[in-house]
Amino acid sequence: MSSSTQGVPGLPDLTHPTELIQFGTEVLKASLLLVFLIVALGVAIALMSFAFRRHQPEPVMFIGEWAVRYSQLLRGLQHLTLVLVLLVVGFFLCSTLSNRYHHWEQTKVAQVVQSVAGDKLEQIAPQVRYVTQEPTTYTTQVNGKIVKVNDTQQVNRFLPLAGSQIQVKLDQNTDVRGRSAVYRVDYGADYKFVNRLKDINNFFFEAPPPNGYSLLSNYKIERDRTRLEPTNPGDYGFPFRLQPGEETTFRVTYQAQGGPRWIYNTADQLLSNFRLTAIANFAPVDFASGIVPNEIKTDRRSTQFTWIFNDNVSVKNPFGVFTNTNPIQNTGIIPRLLLLAPAIFLWWILLLYLSLPMSLKNVAIAGSIFFACLLTLTYLARFMNAELAWTMISLVLLILTWGLGSTRSASLAAIICTIAGAVLPVLGLLVPFSGLTLSGAGLLSAVWLAVRHWYGWYGLQLEDFKK
Repeated sequence: MSSSTQGVPGLPDLTHPTELIQFGTEVLKASLLLVFLIVALGVAIALMSFAFRRHQPEPVMFIGEWAVRYSQLLRGLQHLTLVLVLLVVGFFLCSTLSNRYHHWEQTKVAQVVQSVAGDKLEQIAPQVRYVTQEPTTYTTQVNGKIVKVNDTQQVNRFLPLAGSQIQVKLDQNTDVRGRSAVYRVDYGADYKFVNRLKDINNFFFEAPPPNGYSLLSNYKIERDRTRLEPTNPGDYGFPFRLQPGEETTFRVTYQAQGGPRWIYNTADQLLSNFRLTAIANFAPVDFASGIVPNEIKTDRRSTQFTWIFNDNVSVKNPFGVFTNTNPIQNTGIIPRLLLLAPAIFLWWILLLYLSLPMSLKNVAIAGSIFFACLLTLTYLARFMNAELAWTMISLVLLILTWGLGSTRSASLAAIICTIAGAVLPVLGLLVPFSGLTLSGAGLLSAVWLAVRHWYGWYGLQLEDFKK
């Protein structure tokens, strides 16, 4: 497994044994320190109470007030400890899930990339070459003197094709492992050449096979329906004679197999009477480069791309066809949500504390339900739309939250806190308009607290709630 698919670097993952042991060690140290501080404070108050119990009543009353405050502190510390425990455990749970989900996303991306990976099949446009004698001048030394010599040299020149009629049929299969796509190409092209030179009649038709193939069969060059044979093995330059003013046609055919992309490279030639038809018998498929085809025909089984240039044209980018994969969208949304989930949980619990008299049992149950909902969302988002999954989970969360109150008014208060503190913030991190949704959730939270405490609406009595 590559490092890119192992998770978010530096993020704790409790599925790793070393990180789990390190986390347990740190929690044990922090717990011992907290217990020591609480015990030390209690012992100090007890010693001071014992020392002043026979003295004047003022110090005794002062110590008594400290004892009462210490008792209240212990009760409040229980809630604080429970919230901290839920927050820390929830953070490591969410970080682990974030790592897992990031790994799933990267694995999915790697599978899509691998399905269309491979060398492209590139067909280079053929050329017509001829050799001509051109004058040249160079200097040499004769008997100690510099002499200028006029001579001739052979130079390779090229002539443009007068017409190109190309048709290629593409079929897509998978490789032996069944992971990557493989193209099977049936290529046929007719090239027209006119000798517009007056004193040259010897030419070479150079038609190399495609680049990047894994299998090439039935490669054949014909001139006026007569097959041409190469003079040297591996040399795809075919000599022919053509008198000035005459024309001839060449036909190139072959079957090839290669990577999931086929292109036709003109090699910066000036094209004349050019027509290229690529028929792809698979889907999804799209044309390569920025040269839009003149015609695109699609039926149930195939897609046909046609490029037509009746006059002359020069192109820099090659023509071609490639397998089009569906874009992988919304990556990184769930991992971001999971990393921010402890903050959302703290927001929600704070709203509940400011609105309802929460007991330790209710806090523990509420925290467990919240993180269980996130766990369910993480796995459901792999198979269905995340917004739809959270909508269904939110209904379950709201139904369970109704049980925080023993009366209808108390349950409505819990529902409002859950919508403002949990449902909307999570939804805001899933939808594109995150800022607007989170702003709405924050405004709803502030309005609810103002209505609850300043204006006396929903004035709930303590006995209306479960202890």
